[in-house]
Order: sequence, then C-alpha cells, then structure tokens
Amino acid sequence: MTDARLGLTVTHRRYVPYAHAHYAGNLVDGAYALGLFGDVATEVCIRTDGDEGLFAGYSEVRFHAPIRAGDVVEVTGQVSRVGTRSRTVELSCVVVCRGRPDRGGSAAEVLDPPVVAVTATGTVVVPASA
Repeated sequence: MTDARLGLTVTHRRYVPYAHAHYAGNLVDGAYALGLFGDVATEVCIRTDGDEGLFAGYSEVRFHAPIRAGDVVEVTGQVSRVGTRSRTVELSCVVVCRGRPDRGGSAAEVLDPPVVAVTATGTVVVPASA
C-alpha cells in the first residue's frame, strides 16, 4: 500500500527585495534559500500531519547558481519518504524572474528556462501524536 503523503508537493514564490542583498552584485547569502526551504517544509508538515513540525537537518545542499536581489524565486518541496515521525523532502529553489538593473532601474525579465539556484534533501519530524 502506498502512503498518500508520498509525492505531496508544496510550492512558494517570493520576490527577493534589494534590502536582502548581502554581497557585491546584489547577491544574497546562501542561507536565504535555506530559510525559504524551512517555510516550504513547514507547510509540508501542516499538510501531511496537521502540525508545523521541526526541520531536523539536511543530508545534502547544493548551490548551483546565485540568487540576487530583484529575483523572483520559486521554492518547491516534495515528500520522497515517510517514516513513523520523519518525512524526507526534496527541495529546490529556482529563479524564474531576474531584475535587470543594467537595462533600467526597474527593468526585469522572465527567465526561460528558469535557473536552478539551490537544491537540497531535508528531513522534518512531527510529534508522535500528530
């Protein structure tokens, strides 16, 4: 019997404000994506178990491309394993739009194809009573 929670997918989109730029070239730090992964994982736990759960850790994090202020990112988490109290979630942060200050103060473009910025595999836990 297959667990109905397997394959559950949650997606959030977020504009990256210029106030979050941390480095030259309007780069944000890598922890920015990890914070967004936590938000998606929280919704995964609510949907699978009716509890916000806790992020226990990452087994893998890969930084593929930069995230910049002015980007619009799409963050997705998909449940790949269901344990008694733990859930493994495959996570991705993809840049779908990018600010283009070289073309003007408010110029931006839709990226086709989107750029995969960060991927990770994480484990969340939920209370036994959930």
